[in-house]
Amino acid sequence: MQEAQSVSVKKKRKGLTLKAQRNLIGYLFVLPALLIFCIFVLIPLIMSVYLSFFESDMFFLSMEYVGFDNFAQVFQDSLYWTSILNILCYTLMAVPMNIILSMILALLVNSDRRGVKAYRFLFYLPSVTSTVAASTVWLWMMNTSYGLLNDIFALFGLPGGTWLTHSSTALVSVTLVTVWQGVGANMIIFVAALQNMPTQVYEAAKLDGAGPLTIFFRITFPLIAPTMYFILTMTLIGAFQLYDQIYVLTSGGPANATLTPVYLIWQNSFGTNAGRQAGYAAAQAFVLFLIIMIVNLLIRRLDKKVNG
Repeated sequence: MQEAQSVSVKKKRKGLTLKAQRNLIGYLFVLPALLIFCIFVLIPLIMSVYLSFFESDMFFLSMEYVGFDNFAQVFQDSLYWTSILNILCYTLMAVPMNIILSMILALLVNSDRRGVKAYRFLFYLPSVTSTVAASTVWLWMMNTSYGLLNDIFALFGLPGGTWLTHSSTALVSVTLVTVWQGVGANMIIFVAALQNMPTQVYEAAKLDGAGPLTIFFRITFPLIAPTMYFILTMTLIGAFQLYDQIYVLTSGGPANATLTPVYLIWQNSFGTNAGRQAGYAAAQAFVLFLIIMIVNLLIRRLDKKVNG
């Protein structure tokens, strides 16, 4: 009797050990991602919030506590709100254009026809290209003196564009570059969603005499609504964080027409305005974070109202 009890106790202990081992393996798999998140996201976020209450440089060599003065300065800084207005205008142009074009491309390449994979690769290629390298090429193409785009216009007898050198066209030109580079990634996500659609629904709709537009708006669009929400959210967040293309193409000019919050924050931290502006830049970054969060919450609320 005692031997049976000892055997059962050993089995229980063995079972608990196996469970603990499985949990340990799971924690080990999660640990690298958790460490990366803490080192590159959580710790910098906490340091940024802490730094926003000080007047300091980026190396914390001289720090002076100023409380909420940095935040008060943000709300009084006309240049910062100019950058916010610029990024809102950019978002209103880039986000709808990106989503609509990526959806159209996804519908065009969503088939098993010969050669379609090559088109998917070509459309997706700009998304994996270095942002700096691609922007440098576009900087040359949009040059008003020797740029390729103006040369093409001249072949057809059309006047050349000012592109990046005039305040009325610079932000639009940057938008075209960013949409060109980002549309491929969203196209791939849409293609994945379209390929998971139930074919029986489409066959039934065609038998009922539904046309392509009816099928898209009554069947396809409602079924890919979750994917649409995901792409909309990620594209919005990416739009508010625009920096690389601005740095290469315009440096915020001309006349601050393409100045964005992230570029301005970089200027205050490392660029021409660097000095004891790191704390103020951290306050600007925190205000931008709040704006992005509010926009995301509004989109989430709208999605709940539309899709229930």
